Amino acid sequence: MLRTVITAAVGLTLAAGCAPDSEAPVKVSVLSRSSNGQYVPTQVELTTIEDVVGLKGTVGDLQGGARIVIDVDDPALQNATADTVAEVLLKNTGYDVKASYITQKDEKTGEDVLWPADFHSWNMVTSYYNLERANEYFRTVANVKVASFEPAPTLYYFPEFIQAQSSKEPARDNAIFYPVLQSFMVLPFDQIQRAPLPLNAAVMAHEYSHLVFNRLAYAGQSLPVALSHWSSEAPSQGANVLKVFDEGLADYHAYGATCRSVSGCDPRFMATSFDGGPFAGVTDARDLSRGDRCMSATLYLRVRDQDVASFTSDGAEYQVGTLLATALYQAGRSTGQEAQLQRDIVSAYYDTDPAKPGIYQYTQQVLGDQTLFSLAVPAMAIISHISDLELRKAVCNEFMDHLQIPRELLIGPSLCPASAAGGTTCPNIFQ
Repeated sequence: MLRTVITAAVGLTLAAGCAPDSEAPVKVSVLSRSSNGQYVPTQVELTTIEDVVGLKGTVGDLQGGARIVIDVDDPALQNATADTVAEVLLKNTGYDVKASYITQKDEKTGEDVLWPADFHSWNMVTSYYNLERANEYFRTVANVKVASFEPAPTLYYFPEFIQAQSSKEPARDNAIFYPVLQSFMVLPFDQIQRAPLPLNAAVMAHEYSHLVFNRLAYAGQSLPVALSHWSSEAPSQGANVLKVFDEGLADYHAYGATCRSVSGCDPRFMATSFDGGPFAGVTDARDLSRGDRCMSATLYLRVRDQDVASFTSDGAEYQVGTLLATALYQAGRSTGQEAQLQRDIVSAYYDTDPAKPGIYQYTQQVLGDQTLFSLAVPAMAIISHISDLELRKAVCNEFMDHLQIPRELLIGPSLCPASAAGGTTCPNIFQ
């Protein structure tokens, strides 16, 4: 049980720093996507920073030199508990990073601006800034309370991250939220050269969405009870569904975060990192604007009938998650209420109101029988939190169409109106 959840990670020598004033707001230059889609030095303000050299603040704390090893054959891991597992995995906690800056005057205002003085400083300060942007999106658009972000997560910068059952070599080319450590990881990059993942604000927003989902839909549990319990059983429908919604909603919120950038809403937000490289197919596979995506009978049965290890072995959670994200994208765009939908979705993660339970509450209601936690259940949680009738109907239609959730499971008080009949894009897999 512990083994399955622990192994599911969701997605150096540093220059000595000077000691500029760290009192927020601090004006710095980062690498940010411009209105024409290029990554260029951009002057911004860090509004949550407390130590601009060590890159610590209320949204994160960067640590370098950490070593994290996931090895299911490690005797210490086999004997670990929920309270001790993090200590077992973290073989080296690392050290405080030290960013270096050159102070320059802004030509227009005459104010001091900190320019990173080396590669790692550019990379680290941009990573912190992108955490700020993701945090701001969830606080303002999604209306997440500040307390839900506490304590601030650690961001392990360029750690040695080894998943022993996959490879003895440290992983590369990834940005990850790892709930067991309640932390982010920005791994060294190798093949992704165009826009390394920590520079891609949408990718970082995707990872930050996993943090928010953990803090709310999993009640902040490092080893979520429902996911842990259901992953130990086969089939693992409940665990599969949770993974689908965690990934799909992360993609949808990553898209939502792009709408607050100067380059505008981007349903192909992975393109700047993956296009033209060895992972070029990722962009098309996760493109939210593809309205022709449909649930197949085979994929539907995989959600229901496979154990979680088999289901996730080839990325099925991303395939079904993209269907979910696409359905939400289509509904939000068609009604012109994307920001409202993004807020309503997050409000559905945790809600003690018995008339409209949150996703976490639904998991607790059926903890003893995961066959009762189908795709329809977290869909119901989302639908019941959409107050606008037109938007609710649009979401209902897209869920029935792209995800092939049976209509009769979604119709009811505070759920889909009787006029919701699904769409005509996808063939009915139940006929």
